[in-house]
Amino acid sequence: MCGITGFCDFNNRSSEMILQKMTDSMVSRGPDDSGFKIWNNQNFQIGFGHRRLSILDLSANGHQPMYDVAGNYAIVLNGEIYNFKEIKLELEGYGISFNSNSDTEVVLYSFIKWGSECVKHFIGMFSFAIYDIKEEEIYLFRDRAGVKPLYYSFKNDCLLFGSELKALHGHPVFENEIDMNSVAQFLQKSWIPAPYSIYKNTFKVKPGHYIKFSIKNKSLEEIKYWDVFDYYNKPQLKIDLNDAIVETENLLKSSCEYRMMVSDVPVGVFLSGGYDSSAVAALLQNGRTDKIKTFTIGFKEAKFNEAEYAKKVAAYLGTDHTEEFCSYNEAIELIDRIPFYYDEPFGDSSAIPTMLVSKIASKKVSVSLSADGGDEIFAGYPRYHHQIDSFLRIANIPWPINTILSSPIALADLIAGKNYKYALQYKLEKLRKVLQTRNRNRRIGYRVQMRNFTDFEVGELLNKPFSKYHTFYDDIKLLKEDIDYVNMFMAVEFKTTLVDDMLTKVDRATMSYSLEGREPMLDHRLIEFCAQLPAEYKIRNGVQKYILKEIVHKYIPKQMMERPKMGFGIPVGEWLNNELKGHIEEHLSEKAINKYGVLNYHVVSKMLSNFYHGKEKNPDRIWILLMLQMWLAKW
Repeated sequence: MCGITGFCDFNNRSSEMILQKMTDSMVSRGPDDSGFKIWNNQNFQIGFGHRRLSILDLSANGHQPMYDVAGNYAIVLNGEIYNFKEIKLELEGYGISFNSNSDTEVVLYSFIKWGSECVKHFIGMFSFAIYDIKEEEIYLFRDRAGVKPLYYSFKNDCLLFGSELKALHGHPVFENEIDMNSVAQFLQKSWIPAPYSIYKNTFKVKPGHYIKFSIKNKSLEEIKYWDVFDYYNKPQLKIDLNDAIVETENLLKSSCEYRMMVSDVPVGVFLSGGYDSSAVAALLQNGRTDKIKTFTIGFKEAKFNEAEYAKKVAAYLGTDHTEEFCSYNEAIELIDRIPFYYDEPFGDSSAIPTMLVSKIASKKVSVSLSADGGDEIFAGYPRYHHQIDSFLRIANIPWPINTILSSPIALADLIAGKNYKYALQYKLEKLRKVLQTRNRNRRIGYRVQMRNFTDFEVGELLNKPFSKYHTFYDDIKLLKEDIDYVNMFMAVEFKTTLVDDMLTKVDRATMSYSLEGREPMLDHRLIEFCAQLPAEYKIRNGVQKYILKEIVHKYIPKQMMERPKMGFGIPVGEWLNNELKGHIEEHLSEKAINKYGVLNYHVVSKMLSNFYHGKEKNPDRIWILLMLQMWLAKW
C-alpha cells in the first residue's frame, strides 16, 4: 500500500520542496521509500509524488514514479493488482518487456496498450495517476468498489490530487474553506458521501470512475467504467440454490487466495468470530499445513466483546491467533488521533477498535485481510428486516389515515401531545417523512430512515445556511422498478455506507500503522455474481446471509457460529458519560463551539442535557458532534 499525490500548476508556483511536503504528509502510508518528479514546461508544471510501503518486488525496481522505456508515460500507484502476473504474460505476448516484478509496471504498460480500458482487466484495489506526456493528459483512476481513496481539486489554475486530504494541504494554493453542505451530510450520516469532501471545490474520485484532465484545455472529464447498479438491474440468474452456493464458494476461494498469495511479505487476517471474517479465515486455512495468522481485539464490556468467539473459531481452524484487549488509555489516545488520520470529520466509533487491531497486526505482518462488504453483498444487517417490515406496514395503511398521520402537526399531536420528549420528536419526524414518501416513491423512505439527524434538526444545529447535495442515495431511482427491497438496500449501501464509512474506516486505520488492508469480499467477480442472485438466496426463511452461512458451516460447526450479531464498536454511551466527559467539556463547550461558528451552542447544550438526563437515547449523535468539533480543532 502506498500514498500518491501530485499537481498540475499553470502558474508555475510549485517546487520540489512543496511536492516533498505533500508526499511526506502521508509517510505512514509508505514508510519504506519515497519518490518525486517535476516536469517543468513554459506553461505549466507537473509534479508526481509517491510514498511506498513495499509489498511486491521489494527491490529498487519498484520505485515510483515509474516510467515506460520511451519516457512518454509516468505513473504513481496506490493498491494492488492481484492478477498482474496473468496480465503481464498477456502483454509479453504482444512483445512488451518488463524491468521489474511489480504490478505498477504492469498497470503502466496496460494503459499504454489498452488506454483507459485497462482498468477492466484488473482484479484488485487501486487508485493511480498516469501522466501521458505526449498527449498532455493526466488520468486519475479509482477501483470499482472504492477500496482505495483519491481526492482532487482544481482551482486557481492548479490541479491537486492525493490519497489523503492532508497531501493537498501541503500545496500553498489549496483553499481549506469548509463546505457547509458537506457538514450537513456528515451530521446525518456520520461520514461525507462521495464525490464530496469537507472542503469546497475538493472532491473524491467516485468508485468505478476515472478523471481525465486535459492540460491543453484545462478541463476535467469524469468517466464511469463500472457501476454495481448495472448488475442489480440485470435479469436475475436462473440458477439452482445449491449451484449458487458452490459458485459463491469458488469465487470466495479465488478472491481469498489472490489476496493471500500476491505478496512478498507476511499476510494475516482480522478475525472477529462472525460469519464474514470466519469465512475468510476458514477458506484460507483449509488445506494449508502452515498456520495463517489471525488477530482480534477485545473489550472488558461483554456486549462489545467478540474476542471469546474469535478465539474459539481460531482454535477450531488451527490458526496462529493473537488476541489483545483494549484499555481505556489506549482508546483515549486513539480518539485524539482520529482527526489527523481521517482528514475530514468521521463519526463511526468503530474506527477505534479497527485502529487497535491494526496496531497489533502490524507487529507481525505487513498485510491483513478483513471481511468488509459481507453485509452489503449477502444481506447481513439486522436493519434490513426492520426496514422491510416498516415499508410493508406503511403500504397497508389506508390512504386517508396516511394523509392525516403524515401532516407536520397532526402526527405529533395525535401520538404524543404538544409536550413530547426530544427523542420522540426525532422519531416522529422521521416517521412522518417516511409516510410522506408513499405517494411519490417509498424508496425515499429508506434514505430518511438512514439519518442520524433529521432535516429539521440539522437546520437547528448549524449556524450557517446549507443546501442538500445529490448523493448516491438519490440514485436509487436508477434501479429497476421491480427490484425487491433486499437487493435495493444492498445496492444502495454498496455505493454509500460501504464506501464512505466502512472502507474509509479500514483504509485510514490500517494505514495509520503502515499496514496494508485487503478486502476479499469486494472482489468485483463475487459482487457481480451475487448482485444477480434472487433475494431469497440471501435471506431464506428469515435467515440472513443464508448462502454465506451454508459455506461457513462446511468448515466450522453451526452451533459454534450461531449467536446474535455484534457490531465492531465501543461502549460510546458509557465512555461519554464517564471517561470522555473531559473531551466534551473541552470541545462542546460554548467557547469551543463559538470559536468555529459551525454549530449552534444552545441546541448542542440542550442535546447534552437531554443525554445526561436519559432523554437522548442515542449516544452516537453526541459522538458525531464531538468528532466534528475535534476535527475543527485540528484542521
